[in-house]
Amino acid sequence: MTATLASTALGTAAESAVLALAMRGDTAAFSEIVRRRQSWLRNLLRRLCRDPSLADDLAQQTLLQAWRSLHTLRTTGAFTAWLRRLALNAWLQHVRQGAPQARPVEETVTEFASDSRVGMQLDLDRALAQLREEVRLCVVLAYHENMSHDEISAATALPLGTVKSHIRRGAEQLRSLLDAYAPHPGDPHDR
Repeated sequence: MTATLASTALGTAAESAVLALAMRGDTAAFSEIVRRRQSWLRNLLRRLCRDPSLADDLAQQTLLQAWRSLHTLRTTGAFTAWLRRLALNAWLQHVRQGAPQARPVEETVTEFASDSRVGMQLDLDRALAQLREEVRLCVVLAYHENMSHDEISAATALPLGTVKSHIRRGAEQLRSLLDAYAPHPGDPHDR
């Protein structure tokens, strides 16, 4: 009964309070943090690596590293950026090791789906898969994670000008690939 109450209390507690407990070694609190953040983390990594299995593996590595290093986190307010940095490091380490992709881009790119909301999300993921890895990384961090150019440059160790170019070129490529979703004059669905 006590474990259930503690679990329920953690589930409704503010994230900063749960994080503070996890930073002191509370495994139940860390489990709650994992429950709250795992979808976001997996989604970020899936967009970066195009392979759901690899993304799940990298997310697991990231969360394990987070548990081992949580005591180094200075404030609970820095957690999101800190966890994102751990995920990026896991992804970049994977890329630097030259590990082969599970599926080549050609296999992931298929015909675009219908214009439903789910179809649009799938099409965005397919379009992102067509971008070069470093371009996709910068685009995902800029648009999905709302990071500034300076933050992306610092996180990826890419020069600021390169980050800006990657984002501009990537956005242009995505616009071209997703042109079917742009409102066209006289389109009855354009409201």
